[in-house]
Amino acid sequence: MVETVMAATLPPAPDWASLIHSGCRVFVGGTASVPYQLVQHLIDHGRGFSDIEMVHMLALGDTRWAQEGYRNRFKVNTFFIGGNEVRRAVDEGRADYTPCFLSEMSGLFSDGTLPIDAALVNLSPPDEFGYCSLGAGVDIGMSAVRQAKKVIAQFNQFVPRTAGHSYIHISEVDACIEADEPLVELPTQSIDSVTERIGQYVAMLVEDGATLQFGIGKIPSATLKYLQNHRDLGIHSEMLTDSIIGLLEAGAISNKKKTFHPGKMVTSFAIGTQRLYTLIDNNPHIEFYPSSYVSKPTNIAKNDNMIAINSALEVDLTGQVVADSLGYDFYSGMGGQVDFVSGASMSKGGKPIIALPSTAKNESISRIRPCITEGSGVVTSRGNVHYVVTEYGIASLKGKSIRERALELIRVAHPKFRGELLNEVRQHYWVPHYQEKYPTDIPELGAIQLKKLNIQGETFYMRPLNPADERRLQEFFYSHTKETLRLRYNYDPKQMSREKSCNLVSVDQKSDAALCIVRQEGSRITIHAVGRFYYAPAANACEVAFVTRETQQGKGMATRLLRQLIDIARSRQIATMMAYVRAENTPMIAIFEQAGFRRVLSDDPTDVELVLKLEHVK
Repeated sequence: MVETVMAATLPPAPDWASLIHSGCRVFVGGTASVPYQLVQHLIDHGRGFSDIEMVHMLALGDTRWAQEGYRNRFKVNTFFIGGNEVRRAVDEGRADYTPCFLSEMSGLFSDGTLPIDAALVNLSPPDEFGYCSLGAGVDIGMSAVRQAKKVIAQFNQFVPRTAGHSYIHISEVDACIEADEPLVELPTQSIDSVTERIGQYVAMLVEDGATLQFGIGKIPSATLKYLQNHRDLGIHSEMLTDSIIGLLEAGAISNKKKTFHPGKMVTSFAIGTQRLYTLIDNNPHIEFYPSSYVSKPTNIAKNDNMIAINSALEVDLTGQVVADSLGYDFYSGMGGQVDFVSGASMSKGGKPIIALPSTAKNESISRIRPCITEGSGVVTSRGNVHYVVTEYGIASLKGKSIRERALELIRVAHPKFRGELLNEVRQHYWVPHYQEKYPTDIPELGAIQLKKLNIQGETFYMRPLNPADERRLQEFFYSHTKETLRLRYNYDPKQMSREKSCNLVSVDQKSDAALCIVRQEGSRITIHAVGRFYYAPAANACEVAFVTRETQQGKGMATRLLRQLIDIARSRQIATMMAYVRAENTPMIAIFEQAGFRRVLSDDPTDVELVLKLEHVK
């Protein structure tokens, strides 16, 4: 049936002289669905043309039109630079890069900013009704087709038929060729240990029932790997990759909690292997729409609990994100990052996340920078960023001052650059003179310094106390009753200055140890318990102490902190742990005694001294 319709109704082969002319603007369908044979047909049969502007988004594979040999015939203007001939042409000044938000690219065609004379697209063969699908590359291709004066198609049996708004009728096609060639495959990259840790941290920010957006690369792949035990996740993303297959197989994706297109996975293009292209073919659960719809921030925000996961090349200590350039060299494009960061920011319960490795070039360069590298451009502003994640943790930036942002970001920088970064920002008075110590990790906690806790049905996190907690610790102090302060400090302190708070959170975690249990609601972090020990080298002993927020007492937080501190002290081969507790503080005494501490004689009857011989702890 399909073959009969095709034979009867296919448009003629391209007569290029009647379709385009020198100096015109031609759109080329991109991503994994470039019509290579159609472009080759233009090259072979369109001799005599010059200065044709070839406009496209990311184009994978053999972008032969950007080669040096065609510089007089074609001039490339790309919205996104790929790692092929296009990047070389941009680097050599033979091609242009036009920065634009993904949601707004189509508008350049429709409002006359970049009028399209012809659109070259890869289509599935028409069905019995004459409808053809743009398949894996709806993105800005649909808009180009609607706005172009001429539409020239490559009918390709390998183009999947995708649900949603991906169809055009054969009557809209002015000329065509038939050429079957597989879509470009992009295998999933292997995940290294750094990427693995980033993925684990990002996954901690994702709750069951959230809707996800993600890009391509190792970090999204690692994140999705660690989401396989989640449930009722949804997808609203400008692109799909093979990484979603594992989530689907694990039963993590249902889309039923989505508040925009519930029950459906929504996207605009797909890049991956044949497994992915087979998955999207005639799949009614995965819908493709133009980028102007999928990446529109107000549409993104219609998804409650929208999680936008994007990467960057570098982030400065105020939170500015560089994503499309390395100094003066343009590297990729703006893509959908700003669209989804904005949409997730507006979403109820949404979380925009920037995830990147802390270093580049074999740990010789910090990606967390005092200021952005000369020549680089800001893609996402400091006001948009809520979270920055590296392999060293999660920096929460929303609502934070410049001082707080700098300290948060230094904490997730590579340890060997933290001192240098702190010295840089102190010169600009971004942090006060008394902020002298940079954050250190607790080696005994391992690669992931954050532990998720379920305490009586509520989610908390245990992690090292650090300089970025200065204000949080101050708030924690002022939340205490006089009785709690007296039992903890043995007197009634009236003030916790920022300077004193800074001193308490600026801990050398390789000798002493300080932990906190926090609850994170969006970007708001509240300290609910603190435990620490101070090491005395001469005696090879440490003194331990705790304080818990009154509303959380009796829930076992101090016990959890104590167990962790005992483990740390034992790993460091500390011989003895000591504690001094007010005699009337019987609940705290009980916690220590349950952990194996024994009372010893004390000169002060108002205090109880407790000692634990660590070599006896099993």
